[in-house]
Amino acid sequence: MSLESLLTDEKEQASIRERAKRIIESLEVEASSESRVFLNADDHQYGDHEKKKDHSYKSWIRGTDQHPDSDYTPSPRCKFFDQHGFLFIKAFATHQEILDMKQQMQSLVDQQWHPDSDSSSSSSSTDKQQRKHKLTAFRTDEKQIENQGSDDYFLQSANKVHFFAEPHAMTTSQTLKEIYKHDKIKALNKAGHGMHLQPGPFHTYSTSEKISSLTKELGWEDPVIPQSMYIFKPPGIGGQVTSHQDSTFLYTTPKQSCLGLWLALDDATITNGCLWVRPGSHGEPTRVKFARNPKHFGASIEERSHVPRGDPSESQMVFIDEEKEKIGPKGNDVDIDIDVDWVGKIPQLTGCETAWDSLFAAGFVPVECKAGDLVVFPGELDHLSLANVSECQRHTFQLHLVEGDRAGVTWADTNWLQYPKGAPFLSIK
Repeated sequence: MSLESLLTDEKEQASIRERAKRIIESLEVEASSESRVFLNADDHQYGDHEKKKDHSYKSWIRGTDQHPDSDYTPSPRCKFFDQHGFLFIKAFATHQEILDMKQQMQSLVDQQWHPDSDSSSSSSSTDKQQRKHKLTAFRTDEKQIENQGSDDYFLQSANKVHFFAEPHAMTTSQTLKEIYKHDKIKALNKAGHGMHLQPGPFHTYSTSEKISSLTKELGWEDPVIPQSMYIFKPPGIGGQVTSHQDSTFLYTTPKQSCLGLWLALDDATITNGCLWVRPGSHGEPTRVKFARNPKHFGASIEERSHVPRGDPSESQMVFIDEEKEKIGPKGNDVDIDIDVDWVGKIPQLTGCETAWDSLFAAGFVPVECKAGDLVVFPGELDHLSLANVSECQRHTFQLHLVEGDRAGVTWADTNWLQYPKGAPFLSIK
């Protein structure tokens, strides 16, 4: 039975939810008798949970290094995060915050995305080029390099808001299908990658005290925001996002430091494409790196410039296999040979009766959310989402943080995302 068939089978849905519940409960017990993954946003961090500091405690971001605050004690949810690689916080955003974000996004789509415009009507050559790229698809499958790796519109979205359509919303001639022309937002896959820089609710949320406090609680010292995204996952055509690690795209040295904050703006379920995480996989090294191609950019890589100084006919981006190298995700060198053959795919393991069985056998578990819930995870956690086969949209707002220079961490010059020279990432410390 296909995933699509299983997703519409209510008995299968109940079975999947029960399996997921048992897995989460076992993780809670394993973390400690004090730790709970399902915490309310207003739960205090320490209070009665404070104990004598454990100097052998190992955090994902700090390793075994001592926290600069000598009085720091990891909270129960920090312990769960460090042990299992994700955290689920209920009601992190208010109904009003969600409403404001959705309204701002609708306005941005209405005012700035014109995929049906005729570029020949633009008087400016710059306008023509911009309009030419208004209809660009976003993919995470085998055509990812072909799409994102060869498109200036994607490359230049680092600190702007650019729009990317669902492939199934486009015709074979790369125009918007007629049914979406009067409701453009239903054709979109994502908008990014500078949502947090836009004045209004996205910026207010990104720089809020609750975001700053959460990152500090989890051990980040100098958090900065390189990118943010609004994901639409429209009903019927919202595509799957294959297995990946965020550090693949947001690489830092000398250690990985990416932190993802995945905020549900709609209820996210197994039928409309909720997040699936693989607990414990955050202890694995980054498998591949999405990097600027030196054959295309040449010396521009060191200059962090978009101007190619190599062969323009070569692809802008390439995937580099990092799996066999020594990488220190926790500040220490590790040499782990992980047998993961589903990178960039949805796991399909032999011997499994159903597609669900394959996902569970590979170690994945679904994390269903109510609007306002937040899922937090480090950059090396393996995660994915399935296609939206329901009649309900699944909007999310996603922040990605990394450690800044003051924490001794450097943003890789080979990353696709590079701000204009001299423009810093937004600090939320």
